[in-house]
Amino acid sequence: MSEVAKLYSLGTDNTILNTKDLSNTKIAVIGLGYVGLPLALEFAKQYPVIGYDINESRVGELMGGKDHTLEVEEDELSSVLTQRLPTDKGLYCSCDGADIADANFYIITVPTPIDEFKRPDLTPLIYSSRAVSKYLKPNDIVIYESTTYPGCTEEICVPELETGSGLKFNHDFYCGYSPERINPGDKINTLTKIQKITSGSTPEIAEVVDQLYKSIITAGTYKAPSMKVAEAAKVVENCQRDLNISFVNELALIFDRVGIDTNDVIEAAGTKWNFLKYRPGLVGGHCIGVDPYYMVHKAEQLGYYPEVIKSGRRVNEHIGAFVANKVVKLMISKNISIKDSDMLVLGITFKENCPDIRNSRVIDIIEELQGFGGKVTVYDPWANFKEVKAEYGVEIVNELPNKKFKAIINAVAHQEFESLDFDEIKDETAVVYDVKATMNKSIVDGRL
Repeated sequence: MSEVAKLYSLGTDNTILNTKDLSNTKIAVIGLGYVGLPLALEFAKQYPVIGYDINESRVGELMGGKDHTLEVEEDELSSVLTQRLPTDKGLYCSCDGADIADANFYIITVPTPIDEFKRPDLTPLIYSSRAVSKYLKPNDIVIYESTTYPGCTEEICVPELETGSGLKFNHDFYCGYSPERINPGDKINTLTKIQKITSGSTPEIAEVVDQLYKSIITAGTYKAPSMKVAEAAKVVENCQRDLNISFVNELALIFDRVGIDTNDVIEAAGTKWNFLKYRPGLVGGHCIGVDPYYMVHKAEQLGYYPEVIKSGRRVNEHIGAFVANKVVKLMISKNISIKDSDMLVLGITFKENCPDIRNSRVIDIIEELQGFGGKVTVYDPWANFKEVKAEYGVEIVNELPNKKFKAIINAVAHQEFESLDFDEIKDETAVVYDVKATMNKSIVDGRL
């Protein structure tokens, strides 16, 4: 029996008889964003947890019991916070790497974006692995939740852990992979209610990782046969959704030329029991518009050039420009001058009722309209003014100005927009375009 198997003493009934008893578990969660914070909070209800993040303002906010992402309830956060490193259970957030030194589970939940050339940007993953490597001890387990391509953990992350720690993988320390399945803004399908994929670098470690997550995930876990399978499963989930949406987006481009409403077609086709009622729309966010490029990257490394995945991306990336051009054509058909016309874009977050602006494709509509000479006002009561300015160079308003607009584009279906009186904000001949197909058809000139 290996040393780690002795340490964790796996029972024949698939329970852990002595996993550092799981009672001696100390967890460090690296990255306290949309994924890391909910995870740290749930673990903190049972274990001592140190949440580590390099963003000092984020750590200060959390230690004050606030969460601007709105992913966790503030009273729930405050109930687990401790003002010093916890010894029993609770959550302490820190920017000091030394505070994670005593952990025996390190869970890395940093972003995995793409660069300007749409190639995987593994910088956050590499730097967080280096940070953890400084404190890695014999028998520690490092679990990655960040979405990436199959093989990345072993090919990119493990060498960083070995180099920084001087320890040997699968002899001195071990790894696991359990892909995040957080759905930002979703208060129904929360962390504990979504089945969790788990995996480990050895069969024994896979069981340990599985049992750790089982202790907080009420929906249960699924133990994948390897870390590569778990990595692939996550990226495939998002590739599939991207392709399904790209199909209906392509239909929207076709049906616009036919002169019929795509949503009407979907409703009709949806009367068949096995038709999937995907809707056309902008494809942004931290996952669906990014993760397919990770699969493309891995495939091309292996000498295969994936046509289907890349074609889906091409279609979806064109939708923002299509919407803007359609609005301009509708304005021209009404003899509305484009240059210097006041245009209103409703929403800039990547989804409704959520402050998350990551990879929002609403910016494509805004920039295209500005390119035509339009004076674009962006109204979003959910988004943070400073974040939007820093990310996109766009100034937004959190309250509607007292003026009438020549064009109004409903880009995000925030609940606040349902009660808008469009007669008050639109010019008599204004074009109203509904990207989300949530508005009354009688007041819109077109919808995606």
